[in-house]
Amino acid sequence: MAPPQAQIQAPVRSLDQRMEALKRANDIRVKRAQLKKDLKSGAVSIEQILGNPPEFVSTAKVFDMLVAVPKFGRVKAARLLNQCRISQSKTVGGLSERQRAELVGLFARN
Repeated sequence: MAPPQAQIQAPVRSLDQRMEALKRANDIRVKRAQLKKDLKSGAVSIEQILGNPPEFVSTAKVFDMLVAVPKFGRVKAARLLNQCRISQSKTVGGLSERQRAELVGLFARN
């Protein structure tokens, strides 16, 4: 019989640290929500976001950003990512230069 393994626990954080983390996460969510509205309205282009992403977008999924673009639904966004050989779970910050250039190139042609 194998000995019981110790449970790995998250590091203990003070209340101040937890509150700071929550505040930072909320700020990022608010900025992303505004960015999605700006993408929908056409005030910002997806090429700008993918070409030079702001820091608060780096952990956002590329798929979610594409769905926010007008005339892009889940199917069209999935097809585009598949065409560029990019996983739907890939984050904006996790894109390679090739993937980033290919995506921007596809939007520039449209």
